Amino acid sequence: MTRLRLLLGDQLNPRHAWFDTVSSDVLYVLMEVRQETDYVLHHAQKILAIFAAMRRLAQQLREAGHRVAYLCIDDAGNQASLTANLDRLIAQHSATAFEYQAPDEWRLDRQLADYAAQLSLPARCVDSAHFLTTRHDVADFFAARKRWTMEPFYRHMRQRHGVLLEPDGAPLGGRWNFDAENRKPWRGEPPEPPDLRPRHDHRALWARIQATGVKSFGEPSAAAFRWPIDRAEALAQLDAFVQHALPHFGTYQDALSHHATRLFHSLLSFALNVKMLDPSEVIARVTAAGRAGWAPLAAVEGFVRQILGWREYVRGVYWARMPGYPASNAFDHHRPLPEWFWTGGTQMACLRSAIGQSLAHAHAHHIQRLMVIGNFALLAGLDPQALHRWYLGIYIDAFEWVELPNTVGMSQFADGGLLATKPYAGSANYLHKMGDHCTGCTYRHAQRSGPRACPFNALYWDFLDRHRERLGANPRLAMPYRLLARMAPATRHALQQQAEAILARLDSL
Repeated sequence: MTRLRLLLGDQLNPRHAWFDTVSSDVLYVLMEVRQETDYVLHHAQKILAIFAAMRRLAQQLREAGHRVAYLCIDDAGNQASLTANLDRLIAQHSATAFEYQAPDEWRLDRQLADYAAQLSLPARCVDSAHFLTTRHDVADFFAARKRWTMEPFYRHMRQRHGVLLEPDGAPLGGRWNFDAENRKPWRGEPPEPPDLRPRHDHRALWARIQATGVKSFGEPSAAAFRWPIDRAEALAQLDAFVQHALPHFGTYQDALSHHATRLFHSLLSFALNVKMLDPSEVIARVTAAGRAGWAPLAAVEGFVRQILGWREYVRGVYWARMPGYPASNAFDHHRPLPEWFWTGGTQMACLRSAIGQSLAHAHAHHIQRLMVIGNFALLAGLDPQALHRWYLGIYIDAFEWVELPNTVGMSQFADGGLLATKPYAGSANYLHKMGDHCTGCTYRHAQRSGPRACPFNALYWDFLDRHRERLGANPRLAMPYRLLARMAPATRHALQQQAEAILARLDSL
């Protein structure tokens, strides 16, 4: 009697109830498979991190007495397909039952559900026991509402889980949201905290991966790899964030700087999204620091909103909109990504920094992703599906359930406003206000036209002009549309010509 239990590469929670009991009739299966390395072009560090973390969990399960079957990427007989390998393992071990944890991505959920349905042996799907909501809680919450917005759902989650509340149920500090206090630029003080993440040497693993012909992009950094590969390392990273960065996280969470790649961000999203960490324990650790007076309420609330609010919300949006959500393209944008998305070789300093950092570290914080890279892509009319694949591949924390709504919905407004109430579009003025890249840049942030004018300016006004019919009545865009209406016709024409010239030479910007 053998129950075969499958663990996917983002199901690396050693505290799952499956592991409470050691049983000789249970075989845990983990596999490095080309289906998952090849469905999109991934950053080298993403492949390395997931494989290394899978191998560490397999080792820990064996040490705890569990039976484990582990397929390495270069093992003889390892098939390209997840289900082909399952067929072979079921036959090899004469399995009498098949069990798996619910996948977080629609494509894997569909693949495994179809596979389980055709098996001649009993098959069962169990919960991954990670999220604070079910797949459909968000849709149920908004079933009787005209519009989906994160804020009421976030307040509901605060109340449901008793987070940052007064004894009478009112929000701690008298407000639900302290975002207005969390928008300051960073000018070098306080200093960026030390990077206390672990270092790993994955050169041998990387050589094995490369030998199989797996394609990737970005810098592998295999000799000095900085991402956690087990729960203990992830917990240490959480502690370091709370001690050194949380007190200043809120104030500077929207800041941009070419002098600091991490600023005061936690970089915990990879550990969370592969389930080494549980969101409830992260929230508990951060709120405890707030109660102890270690971090101000604005910082604590701002971080909690990302985990308890936004993370759960976008997951609900994902499951409510699939499978058609990836094809969303409300603005009918189809321009291909410029070549420098793969090299970082652009003269625009903010984009060179954000993309270069992404290629070097497989990570960039949310403002770099949204208001630098995503903003440019939106203004330039880049293909949202191509951008989705790029984001999904380049970021170490990018799994489709969280990346797709953030890219197609929030960043590109390609869903027509299902996720966001307005496009996140801005001119060079925003980038100059929140960052330090404009100093020394080839382009001039204050100029709208001419060879040295920042491309964000003309592209911003041209974007508003082009999409006036769709966006002109949006109350959140009332001010820029009033400014556009007041522009002299000659000024608007000059901006349009400037934008056309920029779009004609995207690869050389």
